[in-house]
Amino acid sequence: MAKSFKVGISPCPNDTYIFEGWALGHSTQKLAMETHFADVQTLNEMAQQGSLDVLKVSAGVLPLILEEYVVLSAGGAMGYGCGPLLLAHGRSHFDPDLPVILPGQNTTAAVLFRRWSADKFGESFRAKCEYAFFDEVYRRLQSESQSQGVVIHEHRFTYAQHGLNLVADLGQHWEEATQSPIPLGVIVAKRSLGTQVCAQITAEIQHSLRWAQQRASLSSPWIASHAQCMDPEVMEQHISMFVNEFSMHISTAGQRALQELLHYSTGDAEMPEIMVND
Repeated sequence: MAKSFKVGISPCPNDTYIFEGWALGHSTQKLAMETHFADVQTLNEMAQQGSLDVLKVSAGVLPLILEEYVVLSAGGAMGYGCGPLLLAHGRSHFDPDLPVILPGQNTTAAVLFRRWSADKFGESFRAKCEYAFFDEVYRRLQSESQSQGVVIHEHRFTYAQHGLNLVADLGQHWEEATQSPIPLGVIVAKRSLGTQVCAQITAEIQHSLRWAQQRASLSSPWIASHAQCMDPEVMEQHISMFVNEFSMHISTAGQRALQELLHYSTGDAEMPEIMVND
């Protein structure tokens, strides 16, 4: 009988693309996956509570969970030209006197916004931050005049058609400042599972990704059934942007990017332990 693990991912197409094979039982390690879908901030909170065995979290939450969880080398979201966008309703500039809506307090998007605002307005600047689930951020930007906020996931592909304006590409700002890929999210597993089991889980994720890459189309009915935006073009854009070589293996460049993010958010240059399954 296959050993089962509680695995938390978002319903976004990049996560479902990577994990579909494993979720549907295409296993090489005889490991079963009990899938839990949640918004990225909810997943961050579940990791802080130790609720699941394996889950996708924001890189920005790592300082709060590394005592209990270890970072795996596969399945994450990292790359170039794929960062969060700062948008505004009714203008194309940031108003420091108005609140900014962020998709969760411990998300990488929040860390990147803080870096951008510190570089633009000075280290002492403190924005008036409000927090909401990523889809609520987008709805508020559309409906509230003069609102401003940071969007992630598929909303970076649809904001222009909904009349929103780009203020800043926070990922581009990060890349220019650090010369590193943008460390958006990573897969973590409980340290109590042990090194061997964590390596098996990493291998399972890599096999699941290879399984997805063998089909002709990027999307699938299973991916579409979970996506927030079911437009086939948007789903394929999403997968193409967020699934890349870093998804298969984090690499040295990816590890450096995580270290840079942790150093900025905590002042601690120590890098999280990376489980590598080579």
